[in-house]
Amino acid sequence: MSPPGRPKGEFPSAQREGSLMSPPGRPKGEFPSAQREGNPITPPGRPKGEFPSAQREGSPVRATVAFIGLGNMGRPMAGHLIDAGFALRVHARRADAMAPLAARGATACGSPAEAARGAQFIVTNVTSSDDVRAVLLGPQGAVEGAAAGSVVIDHSTIAAEVTREIAAALAARGIEMLDCPVSGGVKGAQAKTLSIMVGGRPEVLERARPLLAAVGQTITHIGGHGAGQVVKACNQIVQVINIQGIAEAMLFARAQGVDCEKMLVALQAGFAGSKMLDLMGPKMARREFGAGIEARLHQKDYGLIVDMARAAGLGMPATALVAQQLDALVGRGWGSDDTSSLLRVLEAANGK
Repeated sequence: MSPPGRPKGEFPSAQREGSLMSPPGRPKGEFPSAQREGNPITPPGRPKGEFPSAQREGSPVRATVAFIGLGNMGRPMAGHLIDAGFALRVHARRADAMAPLAARGATACGSPAEAARGAQFIVTNVTSSDDVRAVLLGPQGAVEGAAAGSVVIDHSTIAAEVTREIAAALAARGIEMLDCPVSGGVKGAQAKTLSIMVGGRPEVLERARPLLAAVGQTITHIGGHGAGQVVKACNQIVQVINIQGIAEAMLFARAQGVDCEKMLVALQAGFAGSKMLDLMGPKMARREFGAGIEARLHQKDYGLIVDMARAAGLGMPATALVAQQLDALVGRGWGSDDTSSLLRVLEAANGK
């Protein structure tokens, strides 16, 4: 029974705050602010699907992401997004590439367009400029399913000019784009330690930052569309010229009768030390050339770099030489092996 002076069915304020019943003066279904923040029901005045900032950052309920391209890099990156609570819609050319993610709750889709339907973010991680064009703008491409206001995040390494062309085509449909090539290889993708180089509008990056933070460690905004791809090209120039230098040092040391393992110890402690020396030196010294960083991908990247340098009227002799060595490596059938195989190219050329 309600005590005298209290309307029938009304409870004291302390009880009302924790009750499932809405008291007079509060719209039906609305909860007090403290309770509303943790409740999956969207209260009046908040757009459907939007969560308070605190919940959005830490909640398992997050945006829907289409992930297109599930190779050695894409597969672990997509897995991290599932771990972070994003709803995933995946597409790959091979059904068996989608199966492990589908077993974890992702929706396997028959085309990029199907994957993009209902997604706030569309992530691509494929091989070439033509591949990115096809999965985004081609028949059954993501653009056919993507809604205006969605964001394309391209982790592929492609030509900067192609990125700008694609960004313009997407913008005409009200779709944003960030070029987000990565560095760190398969190990970085697995460990969530990738460096992500971002081109595009800074306010779009802020929308995408929680997603990028789920797959990488360092996120650097470089500039406008294509700027991420330019810096990824710079990364490849420094990286593979370094690998070529390590291969030449190995060849030279062996020819002089020096123990290459001991040489590595000395070099790693001095100014010649580098991440690439730490990674590639032991492989060369022990002749472990199995797949790590596939040489064919570096060859593809160097083709892009040489074309960009030529278009800019730049002479880059070390880059040109390394491009030739990578062509020779792939020509010998070692394209699926590690880029440390540049040592084998030198040995073959020197009759070793």
